[in-house]
Amino acid sequence: MTTTPSWDPAQYLRHSGHRLRPFVDLLARVPALPSDRPRIADLGCGPGNATALLVERWPGARVTGYDNSPEMLERARAEHTGLDFAFADARTWTPEGPHDLLFSNATLQWVPGHLDRFAEWTDALEPGGVFAFQVPDNTDAPLHALMRELAATPRWAPRLADVLRAPDSVHAPGVYLDRLARLGCAADVWQTTYQHVLPGEDPVLDWVKGTGLRPALTALADDPEARDAFVTEYRDLLREAYPTAPYGTVLPFRRLFAVAVKAG
Repeated sequence: MTTTPSWDPAQYLRHSGHRLRPFVDLLARVPALPSDRPRIADLGCGPGNATALLVERWPGARVTGYDNSPEMLERARAEHTGLDFAFADARTWTPEGPHDLLFSNATLQWVPGHLDRFAEWTDALEPGGVFAFQVPDNTDAPLHALMRELAATPRWAPRLADVLRAPDSVHAPGVYLDRLARLGCAADVWQTTYQHVLPGEDPVLDWVKGTGLRPALTALADDPEARDAFVTEYRDLLREAYPTAPYGTVLPFRRLFAVAVKAG
């Protein structure tokens, strides 16, 4: 089981351009919604920069961004005044009334058993409504594999065993397709591998400090010396796995997308 991480919006937004691209790519595949004034939920809205894009596409919509991080919600409300944000945990969140679009970007990988939430969520869709989500699909990449291997060593296992995201935190594309189709949705599921070129020193470490490394940083927060030692060991492994080129450091990053339209 992963630790519920504390979040640092500023760190997360340091790579906002790269992180926003999958959101934009997913949004481009969402078809017309059944209502002229749709009800939309952005589940796992983070700092709200992506939620604002939903409002741009559907100016007359009632859009609510949901997150379980007080830090992220505080940043979202400060940076996007006039938009609606609320606390919610995706493990237990239930839509209030019918929705035209349930949208989730890079959140469900943090929700154990998220497949079991799909029935309730799709039940809340209007006929012709859409459930669209994107999740990182790279737990087998060095970025995560090296983190897990280091956390399992004798020095760190007592503090970090079972803290990080499990390798099966995201399912195979066919699993999502089957579940959504059995719920009566026309589902489109696909994968994309982005080749992110990151600038600066140790940019892969800087990237993961905003996301996948958060559970370890949270677990070691009460011992800064141990936290820094773990980060240093992990940094050295990343430097070997992701060498720097003259134009930057390439981070291949595979993501899984799904757009499911409820029968109407």
